[in-house]
Amino acid sequence: MIYVVGIGSGGKETMTYEAIHAIEKSDTIVGYKTYIDLVKDMIKEKQVVSNGMKQEIDRVKKAVEISKTGKTVSIISSGDAGVYGMAGLVLELAEEEEVKIISGVTASTAAAAVLGAPLMHDFCHISLSDLLTPLDLIYKRVEFASEGDFVICLYNPRSKGRPDYLKNAFEIIKKFKTGKTPVGIVKNAGRDGQNVQICTIDTINYESVDMLSIVIIGNSSTYIKNNKIITKRGYERKY
Repeated sequence: MIYVVGIGSGGKETMTYEAIHAIEKSDTIVGYKTYIDLVKDMIKEKQVVSNGMKQEIDRVKKAVEISKTGKTVSIISSGDAGVYGMAGLVLELAEEEEVKIISGVTASTAAAAVLGAPLMHDFCHISLSDLLTPLDLIYKRVEFASEGDFVICLYNPRSKGRPDYLKNAFEIIKKFKTGKTPVGIVKNAGRDGQNVQICTIDTINYESVDMLSIVIIGNSSTYIKNNKIITKRGYERKY
C-alpha cells in the first residue's frame, strides 16, 4: 500500500485525521527533507527516506520499490498532495501497488482562513514557477483568469531566481482589475513565523513576497472590512 499524504501546513493540528492515521499505519515515510522535518515528531520510530528538491521522480521510484517488499509507505507533500503535490506522479509511476490519495489543507485555503473570506466565489490557482511550465503559458493563464474576473491564488510567487515574475504577472492583472482590488499575502500560513499583509494591487510590495508566501488577488466584488478580505458570494442580489 502507498499512501500519498497531504500534511497541510505541517503541524499536526492542521492535518486531517485521515492523514494522521495514514502516517501512523505506515512503516516507511518518504518525502522532501523540509516536509519530513515538519512531521518529525510523528515518525520517530519509522524508516525515513528523504531527499532534496527536484528529485521527485527518484523519491517516488524509491517508495514504489519499498512497497514491493510488503511495507506500507506514506509519501508526504505539504498542503494537499493533489495540488502541486506528489499525487499525480505517484499514480503515473505506480505499477500494481494499491495507492490511496489522502487530501490535506492546501496553501490557498489555509491563507484564505487567515485573511478572512476571499475565496467565497469562483477562484483559480496559478503557479508562477516555470520549472515545469513554460513562462508564456503561465502569463497567458494569468491574463485569462484576470479577464474572467476570477479571484486568483498565486503559488510559488517569487524567488531569487525569479525576482520579476510576480511584478510581471501584476502588470497583466492591472489590465483587467482596478488598482483598489484587495490583495492578501500570507507567509508561512499555519506555521511558526506566519506573517499576514493586506494591501491592494496598487500598494503591493513585491519585495515582501517569497516562495513561502501565497498571494490572493480579489475579484470585482472583493472588499476589505475590519482588516479582513471578503469576496461577495452574491446573496445581496438573490435576496
